[in-house]
Parts: sequence; C-alpha cells; structure tokens
Amino acid sequence: MREIKLGDSRELLKEVETESIQCCYFDPPFNSNRNYFISTADSEEKIGFEDKFKDDEYVNLIEPMIVEIKRALKSDGSFFFHISASSLLVPLMLCQKHFLRTQIITWKRSRSKNNVKTKLGACVDMIIWCSKTKKPKFNMVYQPLDEYYAKNSYKNKDSRGNYALGHIVYTHSQKTKNKNRLYSITHNGKTYSPLAGWRMSKKDLEHLISEDRIHFPSKAGANPYKKIYKHESLGKPCTDLWDDIHSISQGSEKRQYPTQKPVKLLERIIEMSTDEGDIVLDPVAGSGTTGVAAEKMKRGYILFDKNPESVKICNKRTSQGGQNGF
Repeated sequence: MREIKLGDSRELLKEVETESIQCCYFDPPFNSNRNYFISTADSEEKIGFEDKFKDDEYVNLIEPMIVEIKRALKSDGSFFFHISASSLLVPLMLCQKHFLRTQIITWKRSRSKNNVKTKLGACVDMIIWCSKTKKPKFNMVYQPLDEYYAKNSYKNKDSRGNYALGHIVYTHSQKTKNKNRLYSITHNGKTYSPLAGWRMSKKDLEHLISEDRIHFPSKAGANPYKKIYKHESLGKPCTDLWDDIHSISQGSEKRQYPTQKPVKLLERIIEMSTDEGDIVLDPVAGSGTTGVAAEKMKRGYILFDKNPESVKICNKRTSQGGQNGF
C-alpha cells in the first residue's frame, strides 16, 4: 500500500482500518509559539504552518488523533511522537495516558550554537516511543562505535583477529532469577560457576566455547568473556541517545519544508519497529520523508496532510508522482 491523501487528519484517521498499522510517526506542530515558513523556489508563495496554540487548544487538536492512531495500530505496533524538548510535558502526559509503554529517545539534531547569549543552546528533540504492549515488535539497530572504545577495546588477538571482551556473567547487583542460568562449566581443568548467573543458556555458551569464541582469562577468579571481533562488529546496539544523525541543515539533503526531518532518522525508526511489507502511517506528513524512507525499506505507507503544497511535495519525493490527482 502506498497512499497519499489531502485532508484533515482528524477525519482521515477514522478511515484507517483498525489494527492495520505497524508503525506511526507523528510530527505535529510543537506548540512552540512560532510560525514556520519557507519561500518556494518558483514563486513568492510560502510553504509552512502556524504553531501557536493555547494549551487546551493543543490538547484538543492532538489527543483525538492519538486515540485514532492507537486504534489503528497493531497490537505489537509502535507510535513515535516527535516533539521539541521544550514542549515535551503535554505530549508525554498524553502518551502515558493512552499507551501502556513509553520510552523517550533523545535526538541530538544539531551541534552547539555559537549565537546563543542568554540561555543554553537548544540542540535536541525528543521522540516518545509508545506501544500498547510491553514488548512491541523490535529489530535491533546499531550506532557507530564510540571513537575511544573503537581505539582502545580491541586489544586482544587470536587467529581470527582483534577482539574486545563482552560480558556473559551478571554482576551481583543484576543477579538473575532464572534458575536455568545458575550452572557450572569446566574448561581446561577450571570450573566456572558465577554466583549471579550467566547471561546466556548453557547450550549457547558451550557452542561458543566449541567455536573458540570465549575468552578465558589467566587471572585466578576472573570470569570468562565473549570475544567480540572488530571485523564482525555492526556497531554498538542503539541507545536512547541518537547523536549520530544530523538535521537537514547539517547534511546534503535539500530542504523542501521548514520542519523537514532527515531520511536517516525515519529509516532508523522504521527499521527498528517494522519488517518488509508492514504499513507505516504519517498523519502529518509535511514533506513526505516517512514515505521516502518507507519506500527505500520496502514498506507500505499512508501519508496525510491538509496542506495542498505539502501533498505536492510528498508526491514529488515518492514514487506516487501525482497518481493521486493532487
């Protein structure tokens, strides 16, 4: 499904089939008390929107949309509410009201600002990741290794190459409650039986030992580690601080909408929460970045926007090419 519609999202969302959406990215006005416009290249017209609301007006605008999005989400689906750090409170309260699970992702969208004189420079946005279940669909995504870690951690070496050490034993403060993880293994005459338990099953550990992927230290009393090879590394498992994706103003993408987000940001959101063939919804589509990312990743998408100029941009940037008649 690849669909772009012009209209009021509050009404269009009611037409979305119940539990048909795997991921919804929601980047509405921030209630920032500002107006956002850019001039078009071929005319004197401006594209953008006003972002000034009273608090009750903002809640009345946003909450009905959240209710419809929740209805449209699959049981293991994900809802991502993108908001500025300064406007986080009301959206977070609404998300916690309507969803079982919320986690805040901090996106460092820009570097430090040299023109700030009377306050701290604002360089982060917040993305509230919400779901109706404690365990939504999730695919691990990775960030580049920290420069210091990459330089200093791969100091061990064997016939495969350089490797770092990964923990396979729980610390005392993390002691496992899983009795199946409280076991002993013997290697080269030494027995290892960590009191806090192992982070993996005995079968998996024995398999790694058979492939020489466990590091056994020579120091008495030290625990074994998993060998993490530099040439096999995908990076570090993604954290809730996204400081490796920069805004449009710091990249090579052409800005076609005042609050346009980078494609890489949407690619990460879609990759971590969906599989090929799933449907992604963006009810405030703006420049259509969600559709661009979804197409690249072989997902379907539904985009809504009430601004005819925005819909034209969405069509232009995706394969729709005006097929919807806008």
